Amino acid sequence: MGGAFLAAAVLARVGGRIGLPTIPLFILAGILLGPHTPGIVLVADPHDLEMLSALGLVLLLFYLGLEFHLDDLKAGGRKMALAGGTYLALNVGAGLGFGFALGWGTSEALVLAGVLGISSSAIVTKVLVDLGRIGNPETKPILGIIVVEDVFLALYLAALQPILSGADDLAAAVVDGGKAFGFLLLLALVARFGTKAIGKVINTGDDELLVISFLGAAVFVAGVSEWFGVADAIGAFMVGLMLGSTTSGARILKLVHPLRDAFGAIFFFAFGLSINPGDLPNVLWPVLAAAAVTLAMNVFAGMATAKVYAFGPKATANISTTLLARGEFALILATMAAGAGLDERLSPFIAGYVLVLAVLAPLAAGRSHWLARILPGS
Repeated sequence: MGGAFLAAAVLARVGGRIGLPTIPLFILAGILLGPHTPGIVLVADPHDLEMLSALGLVLLLFYLGLEFHLDDLKAGGRKMALAGGTYLALNVGAGLGFGFALGWGTSEALVLAGVLGISSSAIVTKVLVDLGRIGNPETKPILGIIVVEDVFLALYLAALQPILSGADDLAAAVVDGGKAFGFLLLLALVARFGTKAIGKVINTGDDELLVISFLGAAVFVAGVSEWFGVADAIGAFMVGLMLGSTTSGARILKLVHPLRDAFGAIFFFAFGLSINPGDLPNVLWPVLAAAAVTLAMNVFAGMATAKVYAFGPKATANISTTLLARGEFALILATMAAGAGLDERLSPFIAGYVLVLAVLAPLAAGRSHWLARILPGS
């Protein structure tokens, strides 16, 4: 684990000198020092870092919730739903069409709809932080789209699971979906009406006790969320949303910062461990085609979102490029597809696709002004 931290740090420092973002460098460190690449192997089994990686994702989304104040949700609910719905319609629809075009099978196409359709919350969060755009006006709709995507995930996974397992029990799928949405509703109600009570419980002048309290709350709710069929990330996000509105919100934001950076790096390093470079050449052309489709759909979705919020070309380009990354959810789908015995090309395709966009998205977001020059109205 110490070697993983140091390797990620060294590569990131070297890359920073030539202007490269940290995310793809953390992933590259995982690839180079993992079990699938000749040479030094720091971590022979990627599952050894599974818990630390999960903690990294939880902290990234918890931080995002702290930044995304409850008032933003109240004020922009309708616009957020419209922007998020448009984004999903374009990207999930394109993913489904792309899956059928590949001809790998109906179940594979349904998996690819989610792979191509859902952004990486972790990478989007990291990009916004690294580029100093948390306070930008277009960041609110970006975060809103992520929230809508996470809500969509509950329904999508509930519907996909029986298909992959070969089950035809519609009632079980409905029950799972109802359980997930019921829990999300409960979290939303607590965030809406219980913030004052939560603030009194968590408030303390001792930084040590405050860290233990918010960390315990974020991890606990993330775990319970997973048990109810909701992504652990959205559970952590909701806890951040609640605590960010309390009197301790500013202190929590400061205290969680180093934890987020450290364990976030391990999340991306562990992601790299799962990628086998030897599998990538066989799916190179489908990966590049999928990346091109995703880039096009994100530009269209960015333009649609900008129209809803009356943004100019610069904000449109920022929205389009920031949401481009695909990551943790796509890897979950790859694991599910492998367990269901789907087409063996699916896992390396997903790994290659995610790697390409994990590298491309931070680079594109940092140079979004190039895209802004050619967008309508520029």
